[in-house]
Amino acid sequence: MTEKTRVVILGGGFGGMYAALEFERALARGADLEVTLVNRDNFFLFTPMLHEVAASDLDLTDIVNPVRKLFQRVTFFHGEVDFIDLVTKQVVVSHGHEHHGHALPYDHLILALGSVTNFFNLPGLAERALTMKSLGDAIFLRNRMIANLEEADFECCPKVRAPLLNFVVAGGGFAGVETVAGMNDFLREAVRFYPHLREDMLRVVLVHPGKVILPELSESLGAYAQQKLQARHIEIHSNCKVLSATDRDVTLSDGTTITTNTLVWTAGTRPNPLLDALSCGKERGRIRVTEYLEVPEWPGVWALGDCALVPDRRTGEAHPPTAQHALREGKVAAQNILAAIGHGCRKPFVFSTLGQLAAIGRRTGVANILGVNFSGFFAWWLWRTIYLLKLPRVEKKIRVAIEWTLDVLFSKDLVQFQTMRGRAPASVSTTPPVIDLAAEQVGTR
Repeated sequence: MTEKTRVVILGGGFGGMYAALEFERALARGADLEVTLVNRDNFFLFTPMLHEVAASDLDLTDIVNPVRKLFQRVTFFHGEVDFIDLVTKQVVVSHGHEHHGHALPYDHLILALGSVTNFFNLPGLAERALTMKSLGDAIFLRNRMIANLEEADFECCPKVRAPLLNFVVAGGGFAGVETVAGMNDFLREAVRFYPHLREDMLRVVLVHPGKVILPELSESLGAYAQQKLQARHIEIHSNCKVLSATDRDVTLSDGTTITTNTLVWTAGTRPNPLLDALSCGKERGRIRVTEYLEVPEWPGVWALGDCALVPDRRTGEAHPPTAQHALREGKVAAQNILAAIGHGCRKPFVFSTLGQLAAIGRRTGVANILGVNFSGFFAWWLWRTIYLLKLPRVEKKIRVAIEWTLDVLFSKDLVQFQTMRGRAPASVSTTPPVIDLAAEQVGTR
């Protein structure tokens, strides 16, 4: 009996997931394969809608699809990748509370491990900055905004209240702009439910190292987005960077110090550090691959997405590490592996960006589709329509469509999602607390 070809996919982002979906279809047609997908989460996260969870536009489960509902034939391993051994052709993985280890041998390996946040060793950022790369990040940011409003509502001292009502986002690319726009809409709508707070007490700041935000789009669209955000009372510091952060403030390169306990960092990423130990060609941490997505030094090893440097043979440059590229790279890598075992022909990865879109709050957006610029309500409608169609599974499409409809009719939810285990009530003290009345009377509402 001939042993099945073993394929291991590391990473369940756009690249890894769409490679696995391509194999799922091949297995349904009778391909003689054994495919295993390894991912630390048991769901596929649709990251373009992540800021909408943070801004309470969508429920936290609306933009995730359980992996086990997506696959019937591909094996799923829910755990961590500990070590990749290219010489012996196996991957060491672990799972469970006790990190029980397993060795997964492979004939073909797809590296789709994505990227991690890069804080560039700036003082205080790794310990204090919030990020926006995972579902947990979005929930944590939402909880932080609500907790700050709750605390500030009964805080009399302006010096104590200020860091609770000031919010800073670093990075004026797609992630930073969509995040700051969503945060601003959420905070300014929510503040009216807090009787001791006013909208003019809020300060929302976007810090961007370039002249105009959204450098991925044209300068005119970036300028339009910047004007819209500033009209909604978002303070934009252009040609500026975050230098450091403490528990109470953020220091900027233009000399500004902002008192805040909330800094959201979207200003840098780097390829997954697991790749550092691999002895193959890299550039800035990304693995160099051929136009067929294969690692040249190691036949049978493939890389794609954020962790790969994929050449564009038409321009001589590398393809950008975007979701629309990654998902198509996943499909091509899977098809080339199938070709290697006699199913079809190898094909190079060839793709041009179809367009880019950003939602900038209050039913406004900016977009460039096939070279044509759009802005305003129509661009926002395009954003929602296109991403709704891209969202996997009909069930999730319906849920998101319903949530968006309800969002038009009702105000945003202010519920904190506490994930800590419930505790028994503490013993009640019979001694009243000492309150410094003089300190309580500092400042007026």
